[in-house]
Amino acid sequence: MFRLTQYMRELVAPTPVRRRSGPVKPVVIWNLTRRCNLRCRHCYTTSADVPFPGELSHDQAMAVLDDLKDFGIPALILSGGEPLSRFDFFELAERARALNFRHLSLSTNGTLVNEANAARIADLGFDYVGISLDGIGATNDWFRGLDGAFDAALGGVRALIARGVKVGLRFTITEDNAGQLPQMIELCDRERVDKFYLSHLVYAGRGDKHRGEDTEHIRTRAALDELIDRAWVAVAEGAPLEIVTGNNDADAVYFLAWVERNFPEKAAHVRAHLEAWGGNSSGLGVANIDTQGRVHPDTYWSDYTVGNVKQVSFSQLWSGDDPMLATLRTRPRPLKGRCGACAYKAVCGGNTRIRALQLTGDPWAEDPACYLDASEIGLAAEAARVTVTPFRGKSHDPAHRFF
Repeated sequence: MFRLTQYMRELVAPTPVRRRSGPVKPVVIWNLTRRCNLRCRHCYTTSADVPFPGELSHDQAMAVLDDLKDFGIPALILSGGEPLSRFDFFELAERARALNFRHLSLSTNGTLVNEANAARIADLGFDYVGISLDGIGATNDWFRGLDGAFDAALGGVRALIARGVKVGLRFTITEDNAGQLPQMIELCDRERVDKFYLSHLVYAGRGDKHRGEDTEHIRTRAALDELIDRAWVAVAEGAPLEIVTGNNDADAVYFLAWVERNFPEKAAHVRAHLEAWGGNSSGLGVANIDTQGRVHPDTYWSDYTVGNVKQVSFSQLWSGDDPMLATLRTRPRPLKGRCGACAYKAVCGGNTRIRALQLTGDPWAEDPACYLDASEIGLAAEAARVTVTPFRGKSHDPAHRFF
């Protein structure tokens, strides 16, 4: 996750650069269930409103919570499917709160957050609730496969905000909804939403099936221009909305270029902060436990499993000698193509590896969603090369893997 507003603040209120030292404990995103009342076009878990056998039992899930607490993770995000669809969601949430995780968040589609559920969520003291909306009105409903989903989710947003819960809206940008980004920002301001999260499309689950809908690079750049302008307003004029982006760490490099143009005297300081952050954190600062108990480097790597918490604790798996985790934690990573030659690897960390894997079968190939041209990433000698464009259709490479 790239915290745009946070790094924008460095322009007006600089802080010391703090670099990681010692082992990093990950933020754990836990998909509690694959069941969901929606059928979103970009769903990385390919969820549906049916029961899925093999999900963790209540006792197994409780044991995972105890292990995560003992391991000392900095944050736990309860996700799905739709987590509120799980039979014991509130029992698990109550146990998580009793264990006093440093940060406890909920990722939901919002449609099941009625007044009663909003009250329970507020009483549990979740630090943050992220609700997904992928457009205004009918656009969102088409994207999420259910008429009325927008109104129901917005009702959930309002019910939570009325109870003092910090709420963010998550918007996955595609060719079909990119034009509604300004309206989404307006919605956040109007509803007093705390955070806006722009997510780039990741080629996993149904997001892989619909990868042809990924945003053209010119529209991705326009979206970042819009968000940078809004983040500057937030910092310079005290507007409260926090802006973050996810799943395309080239956003940090794009922002750094903006700083170099507009605040050249502060660019070195901002770059130092961005390099301390390090970009993509799959397998290092981010981990995933899926609905079956399998552990992955992040939520999108469902075809690579470190192990299963039904047999071995998460803490043991994450601290073990898994070769993929070891390579993901290497800096610089063994990147190839444009990513390998990029002058900003220390800022973006190689971006989202799963897109490269899905298209080529090689997790270290260049990320096709990097929208920066050769000159912008320090490849002046290759400036004549055609900029990579989002892949349209399935790969014919026999090594291509599907979720």
